[in-house]
Amino acid sequence: MTDDVAPPTYSYPVTAPVSASRYAGETLLGRKRRARKMGRVLAETHPDAHCELDFTTPLELAVATILSAQTTDVRVNQVTPALFKLYRSAADYAAADRAEMETLLRPTGFFRAKTDSLIKLGQALLDRHDGELPRKLDELVKLPGIGRKTANVILGNAFGVPGITVDTHFRRLTNRFGWVDEEDPVKIEFLVAELIEKRDWTMLSHRVIFHGRRVCHARKPACGACTLASACPSYGTGPTEAAAAAKLLKGPRARDLAVAAGVDPDLVPAAAVLAPEEP
Repeated sequence: MTDDVAPPTYSYPVTAPVSASRYAGETLLGRKRRARKMGRVLAETHPDAHCELDFTTPLELAVATILSAQTTDVRVNQVTPALFKLYRSAADYAAADRAEMETLLRPTGFFRAKTDSLIKLGQALLDRHDGELPRKLDELVKLPGIGRKTANVILGNAFGVPGITVDTHFRRLTNRFGWVDEEDPVKIEFLVAELIEKRDWTMLSHRVIFHGRRVCHARKPACGACTLASACPSYGTGPTEAAAAAKLLKGPRARDLAVAAGVDPDLVPAAAVLAPEEP
């Protein structure tokens, strides 16, 4: 005979709501401690966070990241297999037939500009770096098509050099979290770098981006189903009631995200699990 096990019960909020005024006089040390605590929670919330661009070499990642501008990672991953089969080296890109490459890149949008960037990237790598991608940010950002965001993606994911990637999700969430009050990506990068340990920069970027796509949406964040509610000064920007918030969760782990936030996973509709995440 086995003991009966009661089914889990869920209630929200699991912690008291917070208001922006609570952090109005927050010191830099206090913000640093809160940011690192939120970073740890994000690590638990999104154990699957990773770079969603498919690549096998640093050059492939650089190309994929350039192509990801103004489109989704999913679309890029649909295009790059054929591209990477034809173009394997910097020399291949430098000598590419423009019309052929434009045809391949058309589905990513802005295909003419992207073709131009990739051909010039190949030429610059041959002229300045013997065909290899450099491993320093100040050298990467001098290459065609590569800005700080792309450089940090390359450094963190291809070379294991910690970097903070400030995309639209990262900018939105770090402002909502009260880590920064800034819109300039470079300033955000430096401000967050002061709060978070360097070893965590790359993975923090992925986790914040995953959170932005799956939970903390631009128009209506799922505040009532968010694991960061107790430390977020923007709690209440979106619905705080569990049933309403659970419907806003997106992605393959939507029900796991609900459980992590103390919300009944049955409140998450099946469509949410299959729904595309925010680009």
